Amino acid sequence: MRLIIAIFLPFLLFFTIGRPIAGIICLILQITLIGWIPAALWAIYALSQYNTDEKIRAAKLGD
Repeated sequence: MRLIIAIFLPFLLFFTIGRPIAGIICLILQITLIGWIPAALWAIYALSQYNTDEKIRAAKLGD
């Protein structure tokens, strides 16, 4: 679900993962049609980093 949000509403993804300042910057970038593609790519990258961090956090709690 977050991947779909990252593609269609990139700025919203940053708010869902707890990075509101990046969300505002992404919204400014996303306002232009040319900036939409970099904003979507940035959101997908941020989502993958968030998922990796969550897996690491879960592994540490398992120890």
